[in-house]
Amino acid sequence: MHELAIANSVLEAARTEAEKRPGMRLAKIVVRIGDLAGVDADSLSFCYEALVKETDLERCALEIERIPQSNECPRCRHNFTVANFEIACPACGSVETRFAGGDELELAYLEMEDA
Repeated sequence: MHELAIANSVLEAARTEAEKRPGMRLAKIVVRIGDLAGVDADSLSFCYEALVKETDLERCALEIERIPQSNECPRCRHNFTVANFEIACPACGSVETRFAGGDELELAYLEMEDA
């Protein structure tokens, strides 16, 4: 279950950033996860809740933003969301498209409030 390690890393990064802002506390942590990142959002949420239980971050919410797979067409430069494994460009019909996104795993932003 690598989601536990990911949740722990997210918390460490968030704490490090929060320490730079005395008098503030973390209210929300937002993470972006691509559909191809290999991370189960439900498992990540479960692990996060287990790690913050009965700590100073227990009231800090975790929000997960899902990022779908996207491809780009080199012929017409159209960027599109891949659905049902259909990689053909919906604008021009070319099947020679390239992967453009959907494997992200990033700490998007933190929301802070007065302590």
